[in-house]
Amino acid sequence: MSALRDTSHLWRGSCVAVLSLLVAGLLGGCGSTGLADMTAKVGSLGDAFASAPATAPGQVILFVASTRKGENGAARDLSTDGAHFSLQMISVPPQHRPGEIERPAFGGADLAKHFAASSHRGLDEESFDNELATHISGRIGSNRDILLYVHGFNTSYDEARFRLAQIVTDGRFGGVPVLFTWPSTNNLLDYEAAKETATASRDALANLLRDLGNVPGVGRIHILAHSMGTWLTMEALRERAISGSPDLNGKLGNVVLAAPDIDINVFRGQLARLDASHVSVLVSANDRALSLSRFLAGDRPRLGALDPHKSEDKAALARLGVKVYDLSNMSDGFINHGMYADAPDVVRMIGVQIGQSRLQDANVQAVLGERPVNDAVVSEPAPPTGAPPAPTMTTTPPAPTATTTPPPH
Repeated sequence: MSALRDTSHLWRGSCVAVLSLLVAGLLGGCGSTGLADMTAKVGSLGDAFASAPATAPGQVILFVASTRKGENGAARDLSTDGAHFSLQMISVPPQHRPGEIERPAFGGADLAKHFAASSHRGLDEESFDNELATHISGRIGSNRDILLYVHGFNTSYDEARFRLAQIVTDGRFGGVPVLFTWPSTNNLLDYEAAKETATASRDALANLLRDLGNVPGVGRIHILAHSMGTWLTMEALRERAISGSPDLNGKLGNVVLAAPDIDINVFRGQLARLDASHVSVLVSANDRALSLSRFLAGDRPRLGALDPHKSEDKAALARLGVKVYDLSNMSDGFINHGMYADAPDVVRMIGVQIGQSRLQDANVQAVLGERPVNDAVVSEPAPPTGAPPAPTMTTTPPAPTATTTPPPH
């Protein structure tokens, strides 16, 4: 019931204090906070974001796992040979406005004004895992975290990767962003087809979660999923739980479900195998996209459109045991389906809260041995500031023999 009490007063008082309450409870894992304290915190956070205008495009490195057949016209089709992997660089315009994805109305992108893919390198699954481990290596504390983004229905390939780059930029996330993209199409009439490709992508996402949990030195794996992507995410987490790893080897962080397009009874079954304390749900009673989804699903209510101010919905949400936050009074236009990323202050503070230092591993550094992935990979406390550097690790893995088999990925 405490989570529901959060939602009952989210939008009282000043707008700034409300946004602080939303995200502090959403990703900080903290208890209730007084309104005066929250206002003071918001002021200090605002100061932290003040900076001189950038003059050069920013660059965001994304690890991408995709079940799409390609990146252009074929991006609407499901791959027939499993997931494809890549390492990409996304250029962010220097005068980017938080909450927006600047794109050209026609013609090619101008790096001074628009989001654009500036580089792309295809990888096989083993190389993907090794590159990810290399990027984690040397990072300290929460900078070892991964943010996995799973987009929803009616999302093109470009929109998916640019949205994650926008979230990382606006939230100032200091860890490693990973995109899981699936052929959800960008046609509102293909809802049922998208559900089928989401189902077909379930195993690939579950395998990716397994691999992320095995990355040497990784901190926490946070998941941000939107719309139909929340159903796909919960199905993959349920699959990992059935396989014996409901918390991804103890690495599962915050699971944020924005505008979840899930039948509440289905969600209850998915949640039964997981620890509900990891899960936060962002709901909005005026989400018109979920109203359409409810109609297409035979008038079955969607989790993301429940109204905590209605006694019946409030009771149903309370029984789930998850954190619930009501965004009904916040509008991003007529549809009201993308508020999690379109509200600048909210997405900024989500990044701040994800990046908060954890006392138990604030001083832990990811360290790699002589090869990208081997038994010499460890996590160990970093030396305090000003201390002499720790001795270089020289542990060498056993020499391979004819019968040696590579570690599973």
